Amino acid sequence: MIQTGFPSGGPTLGDVGERAVIQCIIDATPSAVNGDDAAVLHRSSPNSRVVVTTDMLVEGRHFRSDVTTPRFIGRKAIVQNFADVEAMGARPVAALLSLSAPKDLPVSVVEELASGIGQEVGKYAAELVGGDVTSGDSLVMSVTAVGSLGGNRPPLTLDGARAGQNLVAHGRIGYSAAGLALLESGREIPEELAPLVEAYQAPEINPGSGVVARSAGASSMTDNSDGLLHDLNLLAARSGVCIEIDSGTIAPDECLRQAGEFLDHDPWQWVCEGGEDHTLLGTLSGDAPVGFRTIGTVTKLGPDEQPRVSIDGHAPTYGGGWESFA
Repeated sequence: MIQTGFPSGGPTLGDVGERAVIQCIIDATPSAVNGDDAAVLHRSSPNSRVVVTTDMLVEGRHFRSDVTTPRFIGRKAIVQNFADVEAMGARPVAALLSLSAPKDLPVSVVEELASGIGQEVGKYAAELVGGDVTSGDSLVMSVTAVGSLGGNRPPLTLDGARAGQNLVAHGRIGYSAAGLALLESGREIPEELAPLVEAYQAPEINPGSGVVARSAGASSMTDNSDGLLHDLNLLAARSGVCIEIDSGTIAPDECLRQAGEFLDHDPWQWVCEGGEDHTLLGTLSGDAPVGFRTIGTVTKLGPDEQPRVSIDGHAPTYGGGWESFA
């Protein structure tokens, strides 16, 4: 069953105050190191490095109450940050939450949001270890993720792709964009298309997939957060290479095709331009690691050629993506 909407009624944040708001978050995501002025994390494994990233979700810009729920927002906030840690080949170990919300927001909204965060960090054996809350005109949340990069291998950076490598992917492509389009259509969504809605509301990646890719010899990686071609073009530019995608490996599946027919929309646009799948995209020599599939190859630049991404050797019909200030 597709779920949307925020709870209403009951005590508000202004009714209960800051300490009670913080306590409801701690209750939903308990951690032995949360609740003091700062968190002291456990020592990382020997020969490891710390990986840190942060991302924001702003009401009206990144989410709307009519197409999602607070629990899904909490889950999504963790996935999009932990995916960035995974994309470096690291293991997420902790998260911090900063929350700004109107005083008249029901406490139950924060409880659900924190519950979603707790559900997602638990999949990684990670913890929510602190953060901050304050009042504001709209609901804004920022998550900072902390990861551990073990071993001697270099991190999976955007400038590490090399000609002759394969392009590999872990996760679905285009599902999140299709799910959002279905929700925004205002139409009753057929049950068989529910997986697309679920992919938008709460995208998932298998914990540890970035570590697996790095162990298998991957040299670069990113995640599909702003659009497949948008993110791959950045990887190609930073690495100074061209990327050739095999259309058969990313072609819309039956579910995407059905959604395209239902909305009278070309599903290839969701595949090429849709973000927030958080599909891991990496390059390496040899076969795709467990859980990944090969979707293309990396080639060297020709004379006077600029880094680019092509599909079956041709410029893609769709090439846009998410822009924060567009």
